[in-house]
Amino acid sequence: MPAAKLDYAGLLRADLPPAAVKYAGFPKYNFVGGHNDAESVPVDGLRAAADAVLAREGRTLATYSLTSGPQGYLPLREFLVRKLKADAGIDCTADEILITGGSSQGMNLINELLIGPGDTAIIEQANYGGAITRLKRAKANIVAIPVDKDGMDVAALSKALDDLKAKGIRAKYIYTIPTVQNPTGTVMSEGRRREILALSAKHGVPIYEDDCYSDLTFSGVRPAAFYGLAGAGNNQVIHIGSFSKSIAPALRLGFLVASWPLMGQIIALKNDAGSGSLEQMVMAEYAAKHFDGHVKALRTRLKRKADVLVEAVSAEFGTAAEFDKPVGGIFLWIKLPDHVDTRQLFQAAAKAGVAINPGPEWAVGEDYSKSRLRLCFANPTEAQIREGVAVLADVCHKEFGVPLRGRNVGR
Repeated sequence: MPAAKLDYAGLLRADLPPAAVKYAGFPKYNFVGGHNDAESVPVDGLRAAADAVLAREGRTLATYSLTSGPQGYLPLREFLVRKLKADAGIDCTADEILITGGSSQGMNLINELLIGPGDTAIIEQANYGGAITRLKRAKANIVAIPVDKDGMDVAALSKALDDLKAKGIRAKYIYTIPTVQNPTGTVMSEGRRREILALSAKHGVPIYEDDCYSDLTFSGVRPAAFYGLAGAGNNQVIHIGSFSKSIAPALRLGFLVASWPLMGQIIALKNDAGSGSLEQMVMAEYAAKHFDGHVKALRTRLKRKADVLVEAVSAEFGTAAEFDKPVGGIFLWIKLPDHVDTRQLFQAAAKAGVAINPGPEWAVGEDYSKSRLRLCFANPTEAQIREGVAVLADVCHKEFGVPLRGRNVGR
């Protein structure tokens, strides 16, 4: 008997996002996503760590959460206590850390905890696309704050908070990516962080700090995190981080830092029986000995790729492309002439084998985002970066008449 074919049209929820298309592999020149440098994945170190920890503790996989409790593998949380203190000035305990399935699960938990339909969230105008999408799906009201070379604009934030207060609205959080902002790459100064902390305290609005790229400042130096500046045991800041950018995104390991009793509320929402325990065991074993040395080498490789991308864009686009040279991270945020619609450029470039992120997916506001695009430089090789940018410039010239000058004109 042939299988029955059901019609799900009348069964699906009305508020679902558009269906995904079938995966067809990466394009020849892939500048999208948060993929990292393949040659930098510490394969040998991870293999050795897996052998060592499985030989020593492998039988604890018979129990959910490895007998460490619902917050994740204790040695990994203890590593993070030391790391966060040394790198970000965060003074916390292992009980104030929750291991998550990537930082994205942390984002979901925070929104589930705080955001309902009609609630207000304050975010940076240029922003992680996943943060914007999550808020839209939650039917939240988004208040977007411009970002300058020092991060979130304090004057604009102060005005937004005052305006909301005048309307009787208390925002649920101020979401910021202060250290290597996505997509702009800015690093917020400590002075500005303290100003935003003061506004947060004045208005009773918590800060939701996304620190996923903070390990990737090319200098290796970063300001103290908001959570660290707020002090031990504070309940003013919720902090999330990730191993995706420092080790490997496919491991899907992130973490969330919050004080009690807020952490207890968050744990109650995490109903997945624990994030990948084997991955946590291997990460803890590897990171305790090798994390700092690995990240130092990764920064060097990423800086080189950033330099190659900047050189290629400058050579191919000339003054038609405006950008700030990255000081860290894996992205270049580019402004093209106003008449360029990067969503159309995305379609045309895809036909030529080049994948880009159009600005409207990574920002709030059509006027600001229409002519902007984000390029990820971490995963392509240096040769692919140069070739891909040349192809992209050709497409942009054919579709929009820019760049007006450069090596690509006349091809």
